[in-house]
Amino acid sequence: MRIGPYELQSNLFLSPLAGYTNLPFRLVVREIGGLDWTTTDLVNARSLLEKNPRGLSLIRTCPAEKLLAVQLFGSVPEEMRDAALVVESLGIASVDINMGCPVKKVVNVGGGSAMMTELAKTAALVRGMVAAVKIPVTAKMRLGWDENNLTAPDLARVLEDAGVAAIFVHGRTRAQGFSGTVNLAGIRAVVQAVKNIPVIGNGDVTTSAAAKMMLDETGCAGVSIGRGAFYNPWIFRDTRHYLATGELRPEAGYPERAQVMRRHLDLMIEVFGEDHGCRLFRKPASWYAKRFGPAREFKQGVTAFRTRAEFETLLAHYEKWRAQFLDEHGELRAQYRPDPMVASFMLDPNDPAALRRDAIPVPKGPVDTW
Repeated sequence: MRIGPYELQSNLFLSPLAGYTNLPFRLVVREIGGLDWTTTDLVNARSLLEKNPRGLSLIRTCPAEKLLAVQLFGSVPEEMRDAALVVESLGIASVDINMGCPVKKVVNVGGGSAMMTELAKTAALVRGMVAAVKIPVTAKMRLGWDENNLTAPDLARVLEDAGVAAIFVHGRTRAQGFSGTVNLAGIRAVVQAVKNIPVIGNGDVTTSAAAKMMLDETGCAGVSIGRGAFYNPWIFRDTRHYLATGELRPEAGYPERAQVMRRHLDLMIEVFGEDHGCRLFRKPASWYAKRFGPAREFKQGVTAFRTRAEFETLLAHYEKWRAQFLDEHGELRAQYRPDPMVASFMLDPNDPAALRRDAIPVPKGPVDTW
């Protein structure tokens, strides 16, 4: 598929997730394979113009990220236009406009999902950005504000006319937040609303089969995966293989998971420094452990390590403890193996609260309180 001038080998995309789609994680999933295009965390357009250190850190990249989009949010046309020019000046491939974030602090300034409620105003903002830069401008949206205001198809037509190169659509409304299930018919309506640009579906894709179902039932050109990638960074490689061959690849075993986990930590230390990088990595490390089988000893220690050396000591201790669950071939005995065909991830039998504790956090309760 194509986005603007770019020919992509994969129609799978990494969705931005605030606080987690940082440079180290984006590099890890690229190195595993199956992915061409990634997107940064959402960045306040004004923070880029003011050269805010946090805003600049969110768009940090390197030559290995050839196809990277910076996702901007804001509602002031001049600020969004000028921020897009900053992104272009840095040699980044694309600008993505966040029209889907449901969080109050974003919506209250007219950004995120609020942009879906004022189509004419949004169209004018987008035209200004498209006219200002040569790189492609894309948009990420939801289905609408709520079930009574499913504006996504109308907005998609407006955005195509305004010159966007692609549309990413999460199959929930703003009112749903992250609750309920993704509405594939809603995504299909957006696909049918546009004429010549790709629509990429998003939401509830945690397995290769779920990605294929989204493609088959919506007609979308590609699939964007967020939380599913954090529990399983191999999902892009394995899904691309499944889409091409119909064959489900064997799940990555413990040695490969440990190797990738070490690589991820090394990148976190390289980008953020040892102390901060190790602290930030504690949560992703617990996600890797969801597919280790029994992992109580690892999860107890992973909350406190502060250096790369301490992490290696922790891993060595865990591997000795884990040996009691292995057969004579060094494989997990059957009763401890995660089921590769399910979207949920194995609970440590010694720690039944593990999945709840280590779940990727999303806002809870009524969306207006977020």
